[in-house]
Amino acid sequence: MLIMEDKQKFTVSVYTENNIGLLNRLSAIFLKRHINIESMTVCESEIDHVHRFTFVVEVPEEQIRKVVGQLEKQIEVIRAFYHTEEEIIYQETAMFKLSTAYLYDEKIQNKLKLRRAHIVTITTSFFIIETTGLKEDIDRLYEKLKPYGLLQFVRSGRIAITRPKMAISELLQEFN
Repeated sequence: MLIMEDKQKFTVSVYTENNIGLLNRLSAIFLKRHINIESMTVCESEIDHVHRFTFVVEVPEEQIRKVVGQLEKQIEVIRAFYHTEEEIIYQETAMFKLSTAYLYDEKIQNKLKLRRAHIVTITTSFFIIETTGLKEDIDRLYEKLKPYGLLQFVRSGRIAITRPKMAISELLQEFN
Protein backbone atom coordinates (compact mmCIF):
# COMPACT_ATOMS: atom_id res chain seq x y z
CA MET A 1 0.00 0.00 0.00
CA LEU A 2 1.45 3.33 -1.11
CA ILE A 3 1.14 6.19 1.41
CA MET A 4 1.10 9.67 -0.09
CA GLU A 5 2.76 12.39 1.96
CA ASP A 6 0.67 15.54 2.43
CA LYS A 7 1.54 18.52 0.30
CA GLN A 8 2.52 21.76 1.97
CA LYS A 9 3.64 25.16 0.80
CA PHE A 10 7.40 25.76 0.65
CA THR A 11 9.47 28.81 -0.19
CA VAL A 12 12.66 27.84 -2.01
CA SER A 13 15.62 30.26 -2.01
CA VAL A 14 18.34 29.67 -4.58
CA TYR A 15 21.53 31.75 -4.40
CA THR A 16 23.32 31.89 -7.75
CA GLU A 17 25.69 33.57 -10.08
CA ASN A 18 23.74 35.70 -12.55
CA ASN A 19 24.11 33.92 -15.88
CA ILE A 20 22.00 33.88 -19.03
CA GLY A 21 19.70 30.86 -19.30
CA LEU A 22 19.83 29.98 -15.60
CA LEU A 23 16.15 30.74 -14.99
CA ASN A 24 15.23 28.33 -17.77
CA ARG A 25 17.34 25.53 -16.28
CA LEU A 26 16.06 26.11 -12.74
CA SER A 27 12.42 26.15 -13.80
CA ALA A 28 13.00 23.01 -15.90
CA ILE A 29 13.87 21.14 -12.69
CA PHE A 30 10.37 21.90 -11.38
CA LEU A 31 8.80 21.11 -14.77
CA LYS A 32 10.41 17.66 -14.98
CA ARG A 33 8.77 16.76 -11.67
CA HIS A 34 5.39 18.24 -12.66
CA ILE A 35 5.62 20.87 -9.91
CA ASN A 36 3.65 24.05 -10.49
CA ILE A 37 5.53 27.21 -9.49
CA GLU A 38 2.95 29.38 -7.71
CA SER A 39 5.22 32.42 -7.44
CA MET A 40 8.73 33.40 -8.47
CA THR A 41 10.94 36.43 -7.93
CA VAL A 42 14.55 37.19 -8.72
CA CYS A 43 16.68 39.91 -7.15
CA GLU A 44 20.19 40.77 -6.10
CA SER A 45 21.17 39.29 -2.75
CA GLU A 46 23.03 40.92 0.11
CA ILE A 47 26.32 39.89 -1.55
CA ASP A 48 27.63 41.62 -4.70
CA HIS A 49 27.24 39.60 -7.91
CA VAL A 50 25.04 36.97 -6.23
CA HIS A 51 21.34 36.74 -7.08
CA ARG A 52 18.49 35.11 -5.23
CA PHE A 53 15.66 33.23 -6.91
CA THR A 54 12.60 32.72 -4.70
CA PHE A 55 10.12 30.04 -5.75
CA VAL A 56 6.85 29.14 -4.00
CA VAL A 57 5.59 25.59 -4.54
CA GLU A 58 3.19 23.15 -2.90
CA VAL A 59 4.60 19.63 -2.66
CA PRO A 60 5.39 16.91 -0.11
CA GLU A 61 8.55 17.60 1.92
CA GLU A 62 10.32 14.55 0.54
CA GLN A 63 9.89 15.91 -2.98
CA ILE A 64 11.16 19.41 -2.11
CA ARG A 65 14.31 17.88 -0.59
CA LYS A 66 15.02 16.16 -3.90
CA VAL A 67 14.31 19.32 -5.90
CA VAL A 68 16.67 21.39 -3.74
CA GLY A 69 19.35 18.73 -4.27
CA GLN A 70 18.85 18.95 -8.04
CA LEU A 71 18.93 22.77 -7.95
CA GLU A 72 22.28 22.69 -6.15
CA LYS A 73 23.76 20.51 -8.91
CA GLN A 74 23.52 23.41 -11.35
CA ILE A 75 27.00 24.89 -11.85
CA GLU A 76 25.97 28.49 -11.11
CA VAL A 77 23.99 27.62 -7.97
CA ILE A 78 25.89 28.41 -4.79
CA ARG A 79 23.26 27.11 -2.34
CA ALA A 80 19.55 26.30 -2.27
CA PHE A 81 17.26 26.13 0.75
CA TYR A 82 13.60 25.37 1.40
CA HIS A 83 11.48 26.78 4.20
CA THR A 84 8.00 26.17 5.59
CA GLU A 85 5.51 29.01 6.02
CA GLU A 86 6.36 29.22 9.75
CA GLU A 87 10.08 29.72 9.06
CA ILE A 88 9.73 32.88 6.97
CA ILE A 89 8.34 36.39 6.97
CA TYR A 90 6.89 37.15 3.55
CA GLN A 91 4.93 39.72 1.57
CA GLU A 92 3.60 40.43 -1.91
CA THR A 93 2.88 43.76 -3.58
CA ALA A 94 -0.03 44.50 -5.89
CA MET A 95 -1.27 47.42 -7.99
CA PHE A 96 -4.85 48.07 -9.08
CA LYS A 97 -5.83 50.48 -11.86
CA LEU A 98 -9.34 51.95 -11.64
CA SER A 99 -11.27 54.62 -13.48
CA THR A 100 -10.97 58.10 -11.96
CA ALA A 101 -14.79 58.09 -11.75
CA TYR A 102 -14.36 56.03 -8.54
CA LEU A 103 -11.58 58.14 -7.02
CA TYR A 104 -13.76 59.82 -4.40
CA ASP A 105 -16.07 56.85 -3.80
CA GLU A 106 -16.34 56.55 -0.01
CA LYS A 107 -16.47 52.74 -0.14
CA ILE A 108 -13.15 52.57 -2.00
CA GLN A 109 -11.55 55.10 0.35
CA ASN A 110 -12.63 52.97 3.35
CA LYS A 111 -11.27 49.80 1.74
CA LEU A 112 -7.89 51.50 1.28
CA LYS A 113 -7.68 52.53 4.93
CA LEU A 114 -8.49 49.00 6.12
CA ARG A 115 -5.94 47.34 3.83
CA ARG A 116 -2.90 49.60 4.29
CA ALA A 117 -3.25 50.53 0.64
CA HIS A 118 -2.55 53.91 -0.88
CA ILE A 119 -2.94 55.78 -4.15
CA VAL A 120 0.34 56.15 -6.05
CA THR A 121 -0.84 57.88 -9.27
CA ILE A 122 -3.84 59.93 -10.33
CA THR A 123 -4.55 61.03 -13.91
CA THR A 124 -7.65 62.42 -15.56
CA SER A 125 -8.76 58.94 -16.62
CA PHE A 126 -7.44 56.52 -13.98
CA PHE A 127 -5.80 56.13 -10.59
CA ILE A 128 -3.54 53.40 -9.26
CA ILE A 129 -3.72 51.81 -5.83
CA GLU A 130 -0.75 49.96 -4.36
CA THR A 131 -0.81 47.57 -1.42
CA THR A 132 1.55 45.16 0.29
CA GLY A 133 0.55 42.15 2.34
CA LEU A 134 0.00 38.43 2.41
CA LYS A 135 -1.43 36.72 -0.68
CA GLU A 136 -4.78 36.37 1.09
CA ASP A 137 -4.86 40.12 1.90
CA ILE A 138 -4.29 41.00 -1.74
CA ASP A 139 -6.88 38.44 -2.87
CA ARG A 140 -9.47 40.04 -0.54
CA LEU A 141 -8.77 43.56 -1.81
CA TYR A 142 -8.97 42.26 -5.38
CA GLU A 143 -12.43 40.83 -4.69
CA LYS A 144 -13.54 44.12 -3.09
CA LEU A 145 -12.30 46.24 -6.02
CA LYS A 146 -13.36 43.90 -8.84
CA PRO A 147 -16.98 45.19 -8.94
CA TYR A 148 -15.62 48.66 -9.78
CA GLY A 149 -14.26 47.42 -13.11
CA LEU A 150 -10.54 46.97 -12.69
CA LEU A 151 -8.74 48.39 -15.70
CA GLN A 152 -5.57 46.50 -14.80
CA PHE A 153 -4.24 44.36 -11.96
CA VAL A 154 -0.70 43.14 -11.31
CA ARG A 155 0.99 41.48 -8.35
CA SER A 156 4.54 40.56 -7.50
CA GLY A 157 5.77 37.17 -6.51
CA ARG A 158 6.56 36.41 -2.91
CA ILE A 159 9.51 38.06 -1.26
CA ALA A 160 10.66 36.34 1.91
CA ILE A 161 13.21 36.51 4.71
CA THR A 162 13.87 33.64 7.09
CA ARG A 163 13.04 33.92 10.77
CA PRO A 164 16.01 31.85 11.98
CA LYS A 165 19.52 33.13 11.32
CA MET A 166 20.99 31.67 8.16
CA ALA A 167 24.72 31.32 7.59
CA ILE A 168 24.24 32.18 3.92
CA SER A 169 25.96 35.57 4.25
CA GLU A 170 29.14 33.94 5.57
CA LEU A 171 28.96 31.24 2.92
CA LEU A 172 28.46 33.85 0.19
CA GLN A 173 31.33 35.98 1.53
CA GLU A 174 33.61 32.97 0.97
CA PHE A 175 32.24 32.67 -2.59
CA ASN A 176 32.86 36.35 -3.23
